Amino acid sequence: MGTKPGDLPVLVFYHGGGYVIGDLDTHDYVCRKIANVTHCCVIAVDYRLAPEHKFPAAIEDSAAALRWIVKEAQSLSIDPARVAVGGDSAGGNLSANMAHLARDGEVPPLCYQMLLYPGTDMSMSQSSYRRDFTQFPLSIEAIEYFIGHYLRDKSDYTDPRAAPLLAHNFKRLAPAFVLTAGYDPLADEGMAYARKLEDNGVPVTLLHMSDQMHGFLTMGRVIRAADLALEMAGAALARAFWPATVTEEAQELKGVAFG
Repeated sequence: MGTKPGDLPVLVFYHGGGYVIGDLDTHDYVCRKIANVTHCCVIAVDYRLAPEHKFPAAIEDSAAALRWIVKEAQSLSIDPARVAVGGDSAGGNLSANMAHLARDGEVPPLCYQMLLYPGTDMSMSQSSYRRDFTQFPLSIEAIEYFIGHYLRDKSDYTDPRAAPLLAHNFKRLAPAFVLTAGYDPLADEGMAYARKLEDNGVPVTLLHMSDQMHGFLTMGRVIRAADLALEMAGAALARAFWPATVTEEAQELKGVAFG
């Protein structure tokens, strides 16, 4: 599979929404912002949703889309050697799954994973769940609703595909950017996932925005921090996609700062 000089790196993006809601339109701004910041191609995946299509349908669709994108890299003018996955909330869960599948050779290799306040556990046992989120977009009741519609039965709760925090092997996964928010029931499991990556030698950047809530990235019109967070996530992804360019820019900044 040949690569032309103009071929772009690609981020395969999986939207959030508890596996039940959300679509290409709800996350269009997020995808556009990352594409502009990173100077990459972003392809958003419209995977099947629950309850009509329960676990593991979303994972199967995510993997099928990733395989197709890399297979069609030439016609899409993308570089198959620079493929990353990313997503928010449920999409972060799907992205983490793709990283494990890539490491095991079940989908094409990845150079990066962008996990934006990801769901990584189905137990709802972390301390961040014991706060009052009734006035926030993602409440404990909402999570119970989403999980109840997504999973088939109790055995799915401990399946590593549903709860990647329970995966047996974290070694040799793609480098990661993990974003967590302070007012988010998923905060602790996102941070625990980042720690597991780091403990197993996976390069990881963890950004915890203690003053933000779950879902704020799609609220850029009213929450200014959304753009800042997406710019930081995009910068981390750019380092993976364009290491030489980033190094050159850093050298230029160093020259300006220190003469």
